[in-house]
Amino acid sequence: MGRIGLALAVLAAAGGAAAVLLKQEATATSASKELTQVWQIPAPAADDALIGSWLTDKLLIRASSRGGLQAYHLTDGKQAWNAADFTGSAGRGTVPCAMSPTLSAHGIGTVAFGKDGSTCTWLAAVKASTGKILWSTPLTDAKHPTAATTSTYLQGDVVTIVGENFLGGVDIRTGSRVWSYKARGHYCNAYDWGTNGTVLVADFCLDQKTRFTLTAFNGRTGKAIWRKPESAHSDVTHILSGSPLVAAVHTARRDVVRVLGTTGTGRKLAVGDDELTTGNDTAADHSVRLYGSVLVTPASASGSAVIDGFDTTTGAKLWTHHSAALAIPASGADDKVYAVTTSGSPQLITIDPRTGRTVPVADLPRGTGRWSFTSGTVYVTSDGVVLELNALGTNGGARLYR
Repeated sequence: MGRIGLALAVLAAAGGAAAVLLKQEATATSASKELTQVWQIPAPAADDALIGSWLTDKLLIRASSRGGLQAYHLTDGKQAWNAADFTGSAGRGTVPCAMSPTLSAHGIGTVAFGKDGSTCTWLAAVKASTGKILWSTPLTDAKHPTAATTSTYLQGDVVTIVGENFLGGVDIRTGSRVWSYKARGHYCNAYDWGTNGTVLVADFCLDQKTRFTLTAFNGRTGKAIWRKPESAHSDVTHILSGSPLVAAVHTARRDVVRVLGTTGTGRKLAVGDDELTTGNDTAADHSVRLYGSVLVTPASASGSAVIDGFDTTTGAKLWTHHSAALAIPASGADDKVYAVTTSGSPQLITIDPRTGRTVPVADLPRGTGRWSFTSGTVYVTSDGVVLELNALGTNGGARLYR
């Protein structure tokens, strides 16, 4: 089964695009507030890679390839728990390899573990407040004995598992099976990709009249939302939103980012020459999000990191902001687009999702080394705290500014 790519080189959208508004507001003006560094967590190793993270009102939970799964108090950065206390005696791989982007309403998330940070052998439900494993399920069996890449998402009380060995949903409370993917025929190859709420499957079935299809499934129920016949294989290189479904799709003839409607067809986004990316080049980045009908996403323009805003109802690019890293608003934060500038004196700023206009919120300390803010590694809380997680160990572990 195919995996989600980290970037897509996109061809310019043809015709009809609205004029692009480039809002490069100067952010050099000092903000009314200045944040200072409160604590710092060192990286477990220089080759450590961030797998994922959760943020609660009291804890940062960080999963990485060399540091494992650990929780830290937001007040002082001291360790609250270490999942090795629960996984070490299981006799299975203990390296995190996938992590749900969100927690359930009861503070439960899912983490997959394996022998390394790329392939997974089992999935666990983890209580974020304590690190306790509530249940676990294998991701390999007699028919699929080889560990493989996996991703996991939450939709209410259902966990969606999207992997090369298994595609389906389980109950977050018990781990019992809710639904499983069933192929259209007996002789099919299927490739799957997921996000919160939605799974896309591109298949090729030799024993069916329609050989190629692209199908969207409800991640909670497993029911097909739509199925579209294809003339050849489609590769979904990135899913930017689950509702509405926005996906970057590659075929032998073209690359396109499209807002997919109820039939699997829809309006193209006018991405031009920009390359829509995960901001920190890892699957740990979930900073892309919708603000009303505006999709705000990290991108690359001529090799430089930018933030783009798109109107999903028209497909028009509304604005591009250079030299800033897109932040993730923590639960309870207001519905503003937060970012941190990455050139000059660093600042926390807000970006108006419709116009691209920026407003300074707080100045940040420059630091002594390389400034490493990247999209997908910055949380902003409702009280203005900035939490930076580094995607790679070469830039450190985590820092909190208040």
